[in-house]
Amino acid sequence: MASRKSKRKPSRRSSRAPRKAKFAPPPRVGPAFVKLVALMSRLRSPSGCPWDREQTHSTLRTYLIEEAYEVLDALESSDDAKFGEELGDLLLQVLFHAQIAQEEGRFSIADVIHEIYQKMIRRHPHVFGEKRAKNAAEVLRNWEIIKKEERLAKSLSPAVSASAAESLLDGIPSTLPALLEGYQLTRRAARIGFDWDNVDGIFDKLDEETRELRQVLAAPQKDPRRIESELGDILFVAINLARFLNVDPEIAAKKASAKFSRRFREMERAAREQNTNLANVPRAQMESLWEQSKLNEVPAASRKVAP
Repeated sequence: MASRKSKRKPSRRSSRAPRKAKFAPPPRVGPAFVKLVALMSRLRSPSGCPWDREQTHSTLRTYLIEEAYEVLDALESSDDAKFGEELGDLLLQVLFHAQIAQEEGRFSIADVIHEIYQKMIRRHPHVFGEKRAKNAAEVLRNWEIIKKEERLAKSLSPAVSASAAESLLDGIPSTLPALLEGYQLTRRAARIGFDWDNVDGIFDKLDEETRELRQVLAAPQKDPRRIESELGDILFVAINLARFLNVDPEIAAKKASAKFSRRFREMERAAREQNTNLANVPRAQMESLWEQSKLNEVPAASRKVAP
């Protein structure tokens, strides 16, 4: 990295006065971060916390995912105090993994910071270099090109052809939740133009996949594997629709689940008010309770008043 930096031509901006940062960094970030790193090291020390000392990268995986989702929940709550607290919990997970790696002599939090700093410099040549980007779409295209160049530079088998060794889809973890994985895959492909021209094409594809599933279901002998495959195709098209509309399907699905939970609980509450259990309510009445639960979510001011 140092040799590459030394060969780089001086920027034409170097002769200009440095531009003033729009947002000044918060005071004492450095000392505060150092204290947090030291705290994590203390917790992992022989005289620290027994639970913290027992943890490994594998045992912490669940917590890392949980903290990420809790950050998203806090973001949706519009509670800044909660949002900041959850971001801190997520940051602690990063420090935890870095501390374990440092103890094993692999890397430290300083290496983590250095790597992401250098990566942001490399991948923003339109900010820190001579390249220019007209819009966000061009930034994303350049980003993918730079990532591919970086992967090629790191390849241990340079004799292998790039077409066989490299793919635009490389680097997307297969461990992602299914919706998020599909979202990332199609987003990568769309960045080089492999996409529908408009949303109507996606709706047409959704209709096509729905017809194919109906055909499989109508067969005299139903094949569970084909049913699974065709249903998967429908879900994948729905993921594409979400991406095309700039909606994260994972977050949309979580919100839909939360909405269902709220309304179902409201149905249960309404059934209890009628001195019965929801399981004992006839289906037609269940539908009525469901519609009422939906109506209860609509602010009174926005309800249509019958003439």
